[in-house]
Amino acid sequence: MMVKRAFRSLNFVIFLLTASLAWAQGSYKVAPANLPSSSDVPQAVLSALQPQGESFQNASGTSMAEVWFRKGVPVTKSASSSPDVIYGGLSVGEFVGLVHFPQKTTDYRGQAIKTGYYTLRYAEIPQDGNHMGVSTYRDFLLMSPVAADTQLDQNLAFDALIKLSRQTAGTGHPAILMLDPASQSATATFPAAVADDQGNWTLQVKLDTNGQPAQLPFAVVLVGQYQG
Repeated sequence: MMVKRAFRSLNFVIFLLTASLAWAQGSYKVAPANLPSSSDVPQAVLSALQPQGESFQNASGTSMAEVWFRKGVPVTKSASSSPDVIYGGLSVGEFVGLVHFPQKTTDYRGQAIKTGYYTLRYAEIPQDGNHMGVSTYRDFLLMSPVAADTQLDQNLAFDALIKLSRQTAGTGHPAILMLDPASQSATATFPAAVADDQGNWTLQVKLDTNGQPAQLPFAVVLVGQYQG
């Protein structure tokens, strides 16, 4: 009995430490980012992006990530009504934007991600036993090496997208960024760095779309990872 109590106490301490570390990640801010001039980014990708992106910076002004979103992101009229899907108007495999990491980082799974440019495509966590409890919501973005993702005008099938994204981390798993609900408050600021209730930090923007709404509030987790 004493061993079980000690084990429970240890688990509780670990939980508190994990939560404290998550909330102690510091504060972040957003600044404008011009389109990249690097030859690492194909012209076809640059042409598909908004002329200005967002630099996600820590309190010292160091850029942690730069994100540029697509011009006229396609949205469907028959959006998903599933309560665990936030952005059901987007199609699985759809090109959403480009991210640049100026220094080594990790994805939401904690996988090491090298410096560089990666395309972002929308996907949804499969509804199967292998992915239970990963996140409250099923929406996420898959990161793929920009040089390898050449069919921007096509929505990639889920299996093809997973295979492409595995190249980013060099493991058997794709490289992911989770999505959060964006603030619906009338006083919400866009773009902005916003902390969610799990201690993660998101980049909150309004996507330019080719449908309704013409601007879609959107939030992607850039600081934080799954603690399961």
